[in-house]
Amino acid sequence: MKMLVTGATGKLGTKVVETLLKTVPANQLAVSVRNPEKAEGLRTRGVEVRQGDFDRPETLDSAFAGINRLLIISADGDNETRIRQHTNAVAAAERAGVTFIAYTSITKAKESKNFLAPTHKATEDAIVKTGIPYSFLRNNWYLENESSSIQGVIAGAPWVTSAGNGKIGWALQQDYAEAAAAVLSGNGHENTIYELSGKLLTQEELASALGTVLGKVVPVQQVDDTTYAGIMKGAGVPDFLIPMLVDIQKGIREGTLEIESNDFEKLLGRPATPSSEGLTQIVKGIS
Repeated sequence: MKMLVTGATGKLGTKVVETLLKTVPANQLAVSVRNPEKAEGLRTRGVEVRQGDFDRPETLDSAFAGINRLLIISADGDNETRIRQHTNAVAAAERAGVTFIAYTSITKAKESKNFLAPTHKATEDAIVKTGIPYSFLRNNWYLENESSSIQGVIAGAPWVTSAGNGKIGWALQQDYAEAAAAVLSGNGHENTIYELSGKLLTQEELASALGTVLGKVVPVQQVDDTTYAGIMKGAGVPDFLIPMLVDIQKGIREGTLEIESNDFEKLLGRPATPSSEGLTQIVKGIS
C-alpha cells in the first residue's frame, strides 16, 4: 500500500505528512512537490519525494505511478487556474490507476455560493466522473486565517469585519490535517463526504473568545464592504488581495460557511479543538 500527499511542503500538507508519519511507515508514504529541495527533510526520514507540478501534467504521471491512495490538497490561485490544475491532477490519477482519491474541498461545495466554491465543485465532479472511490474533505475555515486580525488586536486595533452575523465553523489546520490523515490511511472511507466544521461562531463571539485569551475587551467594528476594503488598504494589504478579502467577508455574511457537523468526531474521535484553545496557540505563535 503506497500513499501520496500532494502539496506536501505547504502549511496544511506539512501537517498531514507529520500526522501520517506517526502511524504509517515512511516507506509507505510518498509526497509530490513542485520543488523537491524543499522536501529534503522528508527524504532523509525515508519518505519518497517525487517531483510533480499541476501545471505540467507529464510530471504527474511519474509522480503518481504505483500510488494506491492519493490525497490532493487544493492548490492556490484564482478559480480558473485551480480548476485547470486540479483537473490535470485528477486525470493523472486516473491514468496512473490510483484506487482512492481524497480531496480537500470546501463546505457545501456542490451548492455553495461562496466565491471559492466553483473550484471545488468542478474538482469534485471530475473525481466522481473517473469512477475512482473518493472522499471529499469539505473543510470549513482555518482559524489561522485570522492571524493578521489577531495580530492587529494585540497591537491595539479593533476586530474589523463586514461579515455581519454570519457564522463560521473555524478549526485549526492541525484538526483538518489529522482528519485528512485519518481518511487517507484508514479504511471504509470510499465515496464519502465529510463536512469538517468546528463550533459555529459569529465574529463577535470569536472576538470575545480572543478577549478572554488576551485578558482584555476586544472591540468589534462592523463596517460595510467598501469601508472594509478601505481599512484593508490602509493596513497595507496589497491591492490585488483586497477584492478576495471582501468576497470572503461577503460569503461569511451570506452564511456560506454556516454548517453544523460532528464529522470531526467521526474521524478523530473528538470534536475540533475549542476556539479558546486554538486562539491561545495562535497568540503564543505571534508573541
